[in-house]
Amino acid sequence: MSQKSIENIIALSNDLRWKIGDDFHDNLAEGIYADASEIAKGSVIMNNEKRRFRLDSNIDKIVTSKTWGFPIMFLILGTILWLTIEGANYPSSMLAQLLLEIIHPILKSFAASIAMPWWLDGFLIDGVYMALAWVIAVMLPPMAIFFPMFTLLEDFGYLPRVAFNLDYMFKKSGAHGKQALTMSMGFGCNAAGVVATRIIDSPRERLIAIITNNFSLCNGRWPTQILIATIFIGAVVPEAFSGLASLTAVIGIAVLGIFFMFFVSWALTKTVLKGEVSTFNLELPPYRPPRFWKTIYTSLIDRTLIVLWRAMVFAAPAGAVIWIISNVYIGNESIANWTINSLDGFGFLLGMNGVILLAYIVAIPANEIVIPTILMLTVASAGIAGGEGTGVMFELDSANATGDILRTGGWTLLTAINLMLFSLLHNPCSTTIYTIYKETKSAKWTLVASILPVIMGFVITFLVAQIWRMVF
Repeated sequence: MSQKSIENIIALSNDLRWKIGDDFHDNLAEGIYADASEIAKGSVIMNNEKRRFRLDSNIDKIVTSKTWGFPIMFLILGTILWLTIEGANYPSSMLAQLLLEIIHPILKSFAASIAMPWWLDGFLIDGVYMALAWVIAVMLPPMAIFFPMFTLLEDFGYLPRVAFNLDYMFKKSGAHGKQALTMSMGFGCNAAGVVATRIIDSPRERLIAIITNNFSLCNGRWPTQILIATIFIGAVVPEAFSGLASLTAVIGIAVLGIFFMFFVSWALTKTVLKGEVSTFNLELPPYRPPRFWKTIYTSLIDRTLIVLWRAMVFAAPAGAVIWIISNVYIGNESIANWTINSLDGFGFLLGMNGVILLAYIVAIPANEIVIPTILMLTVASAGIAGGEGTGVMFELDSANATGDILRTGGWTLLTAINLMLFSLLHNPCSTTIYTIYKETKSAKWTLVASILPVIMGFVITFLVAQIWRMVF
């Protein structure tokens, strides 16, 4: 640089100093020194000075340590999931009683009083209304519990510590460390988990997080996992250990989902989504008391009600389809029975049956209606006494009674195991698919995110069925 250029820079600096004023420079310097002094107080120990107690640092030494970080993380997230599942039982049963046992008969009586045609009565009340009622009863309470608790953890400052603990594992799989947060959100709702990927700046890594979020076992699938594990897995061990065996099986499925998330992330990174893993500075914010009421309001309005509304929009047509295929006949067979018979051969190869496959087809709008649909189709196709009528979804209060219907329908332990696997590895619900499209603006990646899990489900259940039959 020439002498003339240096002189010009000095002149410009002096001119700028004159225009701004010395007070500005003095205040700026004082601010910098004050910040440096504050950092030094928390980080540097002077001679003969006792070590200061810093609560944040001492907590972080525990929750982010290699020894205690993961156990504490699993304990906290496991406790939230347990509180969600257990806490939702009572309000879910109350909603089910209100919507299914009180309002549904009232609507049927009203339809009869005005001489509504049977087909319109069935279509609107037994089809559309029942699907909406099941989605509200099963979906609303868990979300109303999970999302506020998850948001409180975020507000408290713990969730960045979860990302810190899992950052290394996600980087090894080619994904972004912040995917740990979107994965955790997916355990409440996959649609909410997809929206949460906005915190990832890299488009490539955000796309990986979106595609693999379906491997987080959402609250719509937990009831299916728990019910099937209780009926079939708990039955193969002594009664004293049945609860533990069922719990272990459900947790095992959830952990398997995390494994598939890492595996698919790694596979995508090595194939269609190649690229370097981006680096980011993960700042651990200070712990702070959560803003309780604001958090509750925000999580209920911005997450729970919006997601529930989307699910209801897609569930209503599903209920209509379920009623139609059960009540419209081709020859002597309903469309439902005809489809079940057509799918039975493929279902046998997968260790399942046509009822399960049809239930998952018509229940794409909402995972919450899978079990009621399976029970309704099983009763109709096997000619079992029970249920609320043709095309009317139902669920039983007793797990033993549910197990009796399923076993009469030909279910075995293999059927139960592969249903649990397929419940984990199948296409996202309609709400999540719609959310994926809104977030990616790409029909191609929406199709990939929708088809990839179900292909994996077919492959895994097929392999398990063949190995099972060779061994047993």
